[in-house]
Amino acid sequence: MNFIGESILHPSRWSVRARSTVASTLVIAFCLVIAGLALVFVLANSLHLSALNSSEARATQLVQQLNGKNPADLDPSLLSTDSQIGIVQIVDADHRIVAQSPGTESGLLSEQLLGPDESDTFGRVKESDNEDYWLVGRGARTPTGPVTVFVGADREPVETVVITVAVLLAIVGPLVLALAAFATYRLVGSALAPVERIRARVASISSRQGERVPVPAGNDEIARLATTMNDMLARLDEGALAQQRFVSDASHELRSPLSTITTALELAHRRPDLLDDALIEDALLPEVRRMRQLIEDLLILARSDESELEKISTSVDVDLDDILFAEKKRIDGFSEVKVTAAVAPVRVSGDPRALRRMVRNLVDNAVRHAETLVHLECTEVGHDAHIVIEDDGTGIPAAERERIFGRFVRLDQPRSRQGGGSGLGLAIASEIVAAHLGTITVSERVGGGSRFEVTIPVPND
Repeated sequence: MNFIGESILHPSRWSVRARSTVASTLVIAFCLVIAGLALVFVLANSLHLSALNSSEARATQLVQQLNGKNPADLDPSLLSTDSQIGIVQIVDADHRIVAQSPGTESGLLSEQLLGPDESDTFGRVKESDNEDYWLVGRGARTPTGPVTVFVGADREPVETVVITVAVLLAIVGPLVLALAAFATYRLVGSALAPVERIRARVASISSRQGERVPVPAGNDEIARLATTMNDMLARLDEGALAQQRFVSDASHELRSPLSTITTALELAHRRPDLLDDALIEDALLPEVRRMRQLIEDLLILARSDESELEKISTSVDVDLDDILFAEKKRIDGFSEVKVTAAVAPVRVSGDPRALRRMVRNLVDNAVRHAETLVHLECTEVGHDAHIVIEDDGTGIPAAERERIFGRFVRLDQPRSRQGGGSGLGLAIASEIVAAHLGTITVSERVGGGSRFEVTIPVPND
């Protein structure tokens, strides 16, 4: 039970709405307390100074009158009290009260007497519960001798006003806090309502594609959040479709060699005498090699999907010209297509095995589609290694030049199958080039055919 109570009281377990309300209420409460204390202090100090100024002004007037008159001849209005002046006393040198405000029965306000032209402030003087003053004094010279004028500013009106204001603030403050908490709770709830609708919609989205969250009106943060989430859902849909196509194509590609191998083995099982070297060389081994190559290609693409290709070491120097010369020699050994080369020494940093795989995929693609000629070129342009591989085949339509770097994309299905292509070679080449921070493009060769261009940054010496 205590654990449940502690969980409820822990702010991290509250809703955003509750935390926002509590936080704003605490901030407003702090500000109200500081502002209220400052207001009360400033008001009290202002009233105090005003009362003292009035007392000093009255004392000055009395001193001026007493310079030529006896205390008995003073203007009675100078001895009267008002909302600020609580008492006036004139005391002679013998500590006798020679004049006092009408209606006051106070004794001597202070035993301290002042000489002519002297003045002093005596602070708070409390004669009784009803007589509490801030006392100022001035010395004066009269025809009958020196006197001391005492003027007391009444504290009760000041304290009454200050207490009244403090009580009003204490009453109004909680009401303001309650109103602020209610308004914050409603406003935050209203602001978070679209977020809750988005959350509920996301929670209800199943594996069906094309579902989206509602986008609120306006262009605030929540609307942008909904738009971003819809963009993410669209990318997830695209990824799911691509994965489905990938699995379907991979299954289809593996089914064909498996069917051939299964058929051959079933035939050999029924007729062992037919399992000779010709069947193995003509049917089983080519399909096994085709399956192995396809599986290797799929593993490379799986590594690229998991960003493993981005971890290719770039500390090994690779001579691209040697790779292209080796490819030219290889093609001359098995193909009737004429191969020309214009290769200059170019060195990059990267994975030599991956770079050889990239060049071989592009060269095999060129040989597979060439009519009579394949051209290999390697130069250094600026700070980039520049590889060109051309063929004089039928070329690639402009509308398909981006798509051919996708997986299992084959523009010439029958021919690709006969040549052993799986539609993964160009996709792998593109991934390897990207892992080496390069670019790959395809265009039309001058005179007809395809022209593949690869650029890879050359390391600074």
